[in-house]
Amino acid sequence: VVCLVAYHIFFMLFVWSYWKTIFTLPMNPSKEFHLSYSDKETLEREPRGESQQEVLRRAAKDLPIYTRTMSGAIRYCDRCHLVKPDRCHHCSVCDKCILKMDHHCPWVNNCVGFSNYKFFLLFLAYSLLYCLFIAATDLQYFIKFWTNGLPDTQAKFHIMFLFFAAAMFSVSLSSLFGYHCWLVSKNKSTLEVFRAPIFRHRTDKNGFSLGFSKNLRQVFGDEKKYWLLPVFSSLGDGCSFPTCLVNQDPEQASTPGGLNSASKNENHLFPAKPLRDSQSHLLTDTPSWSETTAKAEKGKVGMSNPALTMENET
Repeated sequence: VVCLVAYHIFFMLFVWSYWKTIFTLPMNPSKEFHLSYSDKETLEREPRGESQQEVLRRAAKDLPIYTRTMSGAIRYCDRCHLVKPDRCHHCSVCDKCILKMDHHCPWVNNCVGFSNYKFFLLFLAYSLLYCLFIAATDLQYFIKFWTNGLPDTQAKFHIMFLFFAAAMFSVSLSSLFGYHCWLVSKNKSTLEVFRAPIFRHRTDKNGFSLGFSKNLRQVFGDEKKYWLLPVFSSLGDGCSFPTCLVNQDPEQASTPGGLNSASKNENHLFPAKPLRDSQSHLLTDTPSWSETTAKAEKGKVGMSNPALTMENET
């Protein structure tokens, strides 16, 4: 009876998470990241140069974006006509920009991103548990099959096939699930593993990592009672993310003007942008930017990056 109840529970959770992974539409950038009609016309009319740079700088001035392209340009999608939020990428299959895109999964025929990444993880977890449960309950009959302890009927071949299928899927799912658990612990996506995010002053493969506990909460949320259920509980809006590079030096905020600390910790400079509620919520144990620090950093960044060229990337 216990095995039968566990079987139905695993199966229901598996189907529920699989359904949510498939039919949850990936989130797209909000309207504030899209260029206005006049800005689009300017970009199409003007040759690539200072005019386009100025349009993108003006459009991204008040947006919470910290990452750049390899050349230091603002990340812009010429297909969707928008300034890309951090960790957002254009999917060539879906032909649209996906927030915190991890990859396009052909097995679910959907993009795995901010809106359904938790569902995808639970789908892998429950699929693995379901296959392990099938293999464990079928093991005794599989042993009898090899010792000729089963009646000579066609059912014994079904038992053999079921055990091999469950065992093989368990091996493949365990490796895939383990890999994504590692990604969650490091707060990375599959795309960021192959190409580390580039911030304004340097590349940092762990720039979005806040520690294991906060990284886990970014995906599963603060309410532990929802962690194992395929319901959306991820933190944030998908457009802005906290980063360990913000105010990494504890003395930076208390330094007058922020100039001395900035020169001491030049490798950890970060654009002076306002943190949203989702970011400050995860950075409650770190000091916040001061207005003088923001102004000083903004002036320093402007001098160190006099010209940002537009570069399209997918």
